[in-house]
Amino acid sequence: MSIHNREIADLFDRLADLLEIDGANRFRVRAYRQAAQTIGGLSETLADRVQQGEDLTRLPNIGEGIAKKVATIVETGALPELDALEERLPAELSELMKLSGLGPKRVKALHQDLGVETIEGLRKAIEQHQVREVPGFGAKTEHKLGERLSAWQSEERRTRLIEAEEVARPLIARLHAIDGVNAVEIAGSLRRRQETVGDLDILVTAEPDLPVMDAFTGYEEVGEVVSRGDTRSTVMLRSGIQVDLRLVPRESYGAALHYFTGSKAHNIAVRRMGVERGLKINEYGVFRGEDRVAGRSEEEVYRSVDLPYIEPELREDQGEIDAARGGRLPRLIQIQDIRGDLHAHTDASDGHDRLEAMAEAAAERGYAYLAITDHSRHLTVANGLDAERLADQVDAIDRLNDKLDGRIQVLKAVELDILEDGSLDLPEDILKRLDLRVCSVHDRFDLSRTRQTERILRAMDSPMFNILAHPSGRLIGERAAYQVDLERLIEAAAERGCFLELNAQPKRLDLTDADCRLAKSLGAKVAISTDAHSTANLGYMRFGVDQARRGWLEAADVINTRPVDALRRLLER
Repeated sequence: MSIHNREIADLFDRLADLLEIDGANRFRVRAYRQAAQTIGGLSETLADRVQQGEDLTRLPNIGEGIAKKVATIVETGALPELDALEERLPAELSELMKLSGLGPKRVKALHQDLGVETIEGLRKAIEQHQVREVPGFGAKTEHKLGERLSAWQSEERRTRLIEAEEVARPLIARLHAIDGVNAVEIAGSLRRRQETVGDLDILVTAEPDLPVMDAFTGYEEVGEVVSRGDTRSTVMLRSGIQVDLRLVPRESYGAALHYFTGSKAHNIAVRRMGVERGLKINEYGVFRGEDRVAGRSEEEVYRSVDLPYIEPELREDQGEIDAARGGRLPRLIQIQDIRGDLHAHTDASDGHDRLEAMAEAAAERGYAYLAITDHSRHLTVANGLDAERLADQVDAIDRLNDKLDGRIQVLKAVELDILEDGSLDLPEDILKRLDLRVCSVHDRFDLSRTRQTERILRAMDSPMFNILAHPSGRLIGERAAYQVDLERLIEAAAERGCFLELNAQPKRLDLTDADCRLAKSLGAKVAISTDAHSTANLGYMRFGVDQARRGWLEAADVINTRPVDALRRLLER
């Protein structure tokens, strides 16, 4: 039975959580966290690499010890060190650390003083006002924890896009491999490239009497067959994701793909237009009376109601129908429009690969430039650079650019902390030597909306400020956005000649699609950047482009679609 990268990463994350609660050596904890980050970000299935006998130590943050543990997980599905630790500490303590505001020390205190072991136990302790009695908490902290817990428990549990793709990829390959299958397509929210996915909807067209349903319901990762029929079956995978598969005839394929891609609101709007024209539109086709008049392709469906094709990412009933009617649909940005990446880290701070390796990997992607943005000194946990170390890196980049001989331009940059008072983390004399500065909030997420907004606005006033990185600070499914007036920041960026980052890390995807549309409407431009911490992470760019497309962005709205000289002009304050 195959095991996914996310499942392996989760085991190491849980081990790191429990070790941290147990007070283990911080370097040991960090090693497991970094391994989990590397594994979770791989585009290829790690289990396949193990089975093919590849040397896993070539991967960032995977030493011999962790490589052996990965092999054990792939072979047995278990991590013995975690099993042993869970005999001493309740496994559910790791779940408590997902709640914002609860770090390992606080979880340990709640466990030792109140016997809290689970989310439900924490809820009861808050309701009975016991948490405020634990040293280091207090009534205000208890109240905030209660609010965060309520919000967290009410959230719909969905799967991040990258993890849903990993689950879907081998199943799609299995179905494609059946001789006589003509097409296999994933519809639903995954096709619309939403940042999180609920269920998976798969459409298949095939020759008659093929064992498609046998292959689907007999897939090794199926935990439960919910229903099985000749044209539709539903299963629950071990990962907890529900998958629906439908066999559709070729003449209905486009109509079915349109219907099951959604969104529901978009489909209703199109069907309403059909009714106005005397048509019935459903998953089987477009009908006038009993006659099918369209449905083999999605283009046919849209033409039947006098609309041009609408890209899946736009199908949210957020104005795309009117824009299509009026010939105002955006020419959405594409991955090939990207000329370079403006946010990447090396092993000089918390990245995994050397400067030259990052540059070579970017050049292999056909990029014209790559900005190296190692952390500044304030972020000590990331081994941030002080002025002297950054100056050394600037000199190293100059030498590397001479060596690269124009194949790619490495831009001198930094990810610069915005301090609580709005000042920037390094002195202006070193910052002036850089091509750009990517500025970030990495602490005091708990400031009020007014104070957080003013903090960032003061930073934007500096002529050294170029790009606001991951503007809301959120981590999807893990950490809520901090309170900030984003509209005011977007307006300020447009006025000052600054830019906002769309961080393409699948855990971030920050800006949201709605924020991208707001930025576009207010005249602010965006940088789509990967925040890469390894050469492999440079591949995250496609997730950022997906998010930008959902936000109606065109190539002109994104600064790293420009050649390097045009980019430099944009970056001048």
